[in-house]
Amino acid sequence: MEAKIDPNPEAAAGIAAAEEARAPRVLIVTAVTAEREAVLRGLGGSSRFEVIAAGAGTAAAAAGTAAALAAGTYGCVISAGIGGGFPGRAPVGSLAVASEMIAADLGAETPEGFRSAAELGFGSVSVPAASGTAEALAAALAAAGLMVSTGPVLTVSTATGTAGTAAALAARHPGAVAEAMEGHGVAVAAQRFGIAALELRAVSNPVGPRDRAAWRIPEALDALAAAAAILLEVL
Repeated sequence: MEAKIDPNPEAAAGIAAAEEARAPRVLIVTAVTAEREAVLRGLGGSSRFEVIAAGAGTAAAAAGTAAALAAGTYGCVISAGIGGGFPGRAPVGSLAVASEMIAADLGAETPEGFRSAAELGFGSVSVPAASGTAEALAAALAAAGLMVSTGPVLTVSTATGTAGTAAALAARHPGAVAEAMEGHGVAVAAQRFGIAALELRAVSNPVGPRDRAAWRIPEALDALAAAAAILLEVL
């Protein structure tokens, strides 16, 4: 009977390293250092991922993303961090994968109510997520036992703090799962460079009245780290 010879561990490691080196690099853009550290913890030192903390808000996110893309070569860009989840769609502690990134408060107030920049003729306020990849990521997260929702993720300049604003946003954007402050800026920068974009949020609080005592930031950061580990399998 012919004995089975295990492959040389050093050769196997070399093959794996070569395959990783050939794979497209991924840029992950967070707002703050705590989010960046959570993502890095989940990635476990993979050299295919560059993770930056570009600052809070859509302008800082867009500028940081554009600067990174101008300086390197990437196959995908991800806006990642914690955020608010719409009640009944993305509970605290769960994950949200964007189907599209929407600038939800970019527009004007009128006597008839809010009108988006798109309605005013100033161009699109939405960037679709990478076709197929968002679905694959959500499926992988669910398969790993993580609670995940998929739908539009709203980018706002002022975080929602009242039930009235939360209801108005939900009515204008049916199916929206989460709210944050950077995704659309990251997506617009990626779009300008012709690169696919995703947004991944770990829900730390409900969208609506601000109740700091109910926020679960450490738990959301742990969920973000767990989701980052799944990125290694999907991308």
